[in-house]
Amino acid sequence: MNDSLSDAPTQQSGAPSGANEDRGTTPPRKKATAAQDRETTRALQSRYDSWTMRHPTAAQDFVDAVKEILSEAGLAFDAVTARVKSFRSTRQKALRRDAEGNYVYPDPWHDVHDIIGVRVTTYHSTEIPAIMDALSDSLTVLRTIDKTAETRISGRLGYGSQHLICKVGMTAPSDLEPYTNMQFEVQLRTVLQHAWAEFEHDIRYKAPEGATDPRIDRAFALAAGLIELADQQFDQVVAVLEGSASDESASGVDDGSKASADSVAADDIVLTDETLPGVLTLLLPNSPRSKSEHYAWAEELLTLNGITTVGQLRELINPHRLAKINKAMKYRFTPGHVRIIDDLLLAANGNRHILATADTGDVPQRRPRRLRSRLNQMAGAGVLEEKAQAEDQLKRSTKNSATSPAPEAGPAADDRAS
Repeated sequence: MNDSLSDAPTQQSGAPSGANEDRGTTPPRKKATAAQDRETTRALQSRYDSWTMRHPTAAQDFVDAVKEILSEAGLAFDAVTARVKSFRSTRQKALRRDAEGNYVYPDPWHDVHDIIGVRVTTYHSTEIPAIMDALSDSLTVLRTIDKTAETRISGRLGYGSQHLICKVGMTAPSDLEPYTNMQFEVQLRTVLQHAWAEFEHDIRYKAPEGATDPRIDRAFALAAGLIELADQQFDQVVAVLEGSASDESASGVDDGSKASADSVAADDIVLTDETLPGVLTLLLPNSPRSKSEHYAWAEELLTLNGITTVGQLRELINPHRLAKINKAMKYRFTPGHVRIIDDLLLAANGNRHILATADTGDVPQRRPRRLRSRLNQMAGAGVLEEKAQAEDQLKRSTKNSATSPAPEAGPAADDRAS
């Protein structure tokens, strides 16, 4: 895009050269437009420089916050990245005008919603809806844009992605507190979609405007079609695996004595971070898998609560307990394996779970506060088990005793004696 603030003057058709103004002079309207653009640029530059100086770690703050949201939900994802839009790109967007010559973004600092841009990549597209739900639970989602659908409607093959226009609200992770009320964009795409988009952008960016070879266009269109097919096949693989897990789980209930014998033998198997994903897929067939590296943490949580075998895990994950937790937590997203395990342990063991696991996880400094918030929600819904409920009541009474005022001094000992 040309960065010049004014265009070359255009001569009216049929007007003799120099009839209204000397050749090479700029029409008054273009002068006014250029002056307005210069003023807009100066104001935007001042605001941009001030903000970036106050928030030098903005990109990493948003990465940490989004990772925290997804990890707390126990969801699987490939990577989270973020960038702060360069001033040059921000300026180009801020100076866009519509057909009537008015700014498309009258207040660019607030109207341009992708000054902060976050990208989440997933292994397959079926993970994207759950991620969108988890983000909606912690952030204010103002608008969603289905770029994949837009591309299909236009009759083209190419860019596929889900875009969320979000705002930092009161329920956002504490990392984002300095950015309260700021809007930002989140892009969700599969790793294959991401590879296509990055390569295509790199080629288009390096090529002079309008100079792309038609053979390159055809190659990109073909690659986009193949990538869409590959994504569909990955989704099919996941559907087959989940279907097999559901079938195995159901057959384990209906096979009678043989199934019972097999179940007893399986119950003695010791849990590891390698076996845990498969075991949880069988025990929680309707829940999405978590990020691969989070299963080691799940094993740690279980071990710290004395659960080391498949049988003990099966006892923890019983349908009645699971139904009560789902009702109490009122999840606005579909929690993954690891989040469900964490909540089941919290309901079963209460404050003992908080004390035992407070210094674990990706963000241990904030874990105790989050767990206590969840524990209060469970207590309010009446789903804490007896042991956990007794400990919670003891903790509350101890806290109330410590904060209540001391009783007024009674009569002196000599007065009582008399």
